[in-house]
Amino acid sequence: MATRQKIGVIGGGQLAWMMAIAAKHLGIELTVQAASPDDSAVNVADLVIYGDVADAIATAKLAEHCQAITFENEFVDLVALQKLSDRGLLFLPRLETLAIAVDKLNQRQYFRDRHIPTPEFYSVDSESELLAAAAYLGYPLVLKARRHGYDGKGTWVIENQIDLRSAWESMHRAPAIAEAFIPFEREIAVIAARSQSGEIVIYPVVETLQTNQVCRRTIAPARIDSTVSEKVKTIAEQIVTTLDAVGVFGIEFFLKSAGEISVNEIAPRTHNSGHYTIEGCQTSQFEQLLRVVSGMPLGNVSMVAPVAVMVNLLGFEDASGVDADYLDKRKAIASFPNTHIHWYGKKQSSGGRKLGHVTILAETHDIAIGISDRIESIWYSN
Repeated sequence: MATRQKIGVIGGGQLAWMMAIAAKHLGIELTVQAASPDDSAVNVADLVIYGDVADAIATAKLAEHCQAITFENEFVDLVALQKLSDRGLLFLPRLETLAIAVDKLNQRQYFRDRHIPTPEFYSVDSESELLAAAAYLGYPLVLKARRHGYDGKGTWVIENQIDLRSAWESMHRAPAIAEAFIPFEREIAVIAARSQSGEIVIYPVVETLQTNQVCRRTIAPARIDSTVSEKVKTIAEQIVTTLDAVGVFGIEFFLKSAGEISVNEIAPRTHNSGHYTIEGCQTSQFEQLLRVVSGMPLGNVSMVAPVAVMVNLLGFEDASGVDADYLDKRKAIASFPNTHIHWYGKKQSSGGRKLGHVTILAETHDIAIGISDRIESIWYSN
């Protein structure tokens, strides 16, 4: 199969920005569908089509400039995209895969039906179903919007019925799932890639540390037993194989103290837990996605250093937004050895917003985590 040299991506944020940088190294022409001239990828992409990610008219224009289209996020209009697919437009991942991955109820049902370990869950479409789920599951429980949730948005850990009703109202009674709260010891994740020919590569299993349900750090490799790591990779391979998935996927897991693992969520795209791969692995997750979509062979996923730690640089101002340059802090962080800073160029900061990330390569976990602590002390110093 001849490789595709013109690729489109729906979305213009930092994931598309990092993809555009990788595209230049591969000699691929990347066109992005961006919502705003302020989007991170706009100044790096070869061509920009403006339109919200759910704007299928903009996607049709995007299709005029590329041979295949992939996704930066999953907040798309699947019905409208299906009409474009029916006219011969190639989407990778396929829309059938997205239909499962974008809806948390569909994900949970898919895992359950294939005996993939996942938290117990109930569909919630009415207040009576909400209260019945809570009566069965008990507290604490987790309430999630079925669609459009990310970085803690659309997800609540519920301790009592008052909070349950409040969360249900705050999400405007949108379709949801209620699920059992997992008392995890660690949250772990893995990036899996699968080509159109069925070739699969699994990146090292990583540990993710969250603050207010936003990833704050990724530690690669995870500080876990090798048998747990192999179990995670086996499940990841099972997921992408049974989905007949083509693309790059971030898969999140809960690890319980007894060594049991449970799948939390799958993201049908590059993922925050895989940012460390840019400097930490032979092939970054962004290059890997381009390899899949263009039809190139998959790249080597081995690490180039014993340990890599990724630290997200999260906004810490109030939500009204302020100038988001932070040049002095960035210069101080960049002075650390074996440290690579990525700045997304966003114009505004707000609490928890991802403004950039730093990757530290080191010989040991202790060294990398020690530098990470110092970086965070600089970033959050005021």
